[in-house]
Amino acid sequence: MRVIASSLRKGNIVDLDGRLYVVLSAENIHPGKGTPVTQLDLRRISDGVKISQRYKTTEQVERAYVEEREYQYLYQDGDGFHFMNMESYDQVTVPGDVIGEQSAYLQPEMKVKLSVHEGVVVAIELPQRTTLQVVQTEPTVRGQTASSSYKPAVLSNGVRTMVPPHITAGTRIVVMTADGSYVERAKD
Repeated sequence: MRVIASSLRKGNIVDLDGRLYVVLSAENIHPGKGTPVTQLDLRRISDGVKISQRYKTTEQVERAYVEEREYQYLYQDGDGFHFMNMESYDQVTVPGDVIGEQSAYLQPEMKVKLSVHEGVVVAIELPQRTTLQVVQTEPTVRGQTASSSYKPAVLSNGVRTMVPPHITAGTRIVVMTADGSYVERAKD
């Protein structure tokens, strides 16, 4: 399926010269003078090589047919990450290099979307937000204003993030899975 370059988004799968690539980032650049372009950072699915491509925003790019299905995360072992299809109860093992840095946010029974191309899992999409516990954070310094200052914290998955001063160790918070940024205190 051919699409214009400016319509590509993170996570899309494209076919360049017979090889599949996953889009890591897509940025549309509109210079003051000249032709607008789309800058794509891509990772080759077969061997993990990263490349950058630049297209005119109206250029056609071959988008690979990928089936997206909902799976439930089960566990991780030496073979990789194990997921279960929610409809057929079939299990699939995904290698760690497909999941990458997102593995820190995987929690048992989490529902994710796996992109499957010709029977092979090529990409994973996590929920936008997840709830984690703050394991360690610095005490609040008196006189800090709550509106502008954040302090570093370590979450239960080992990720470091910045949290408001009122958050203490043991507090459950909601974070964005894309970058680990603080959203709000968990309501549970």
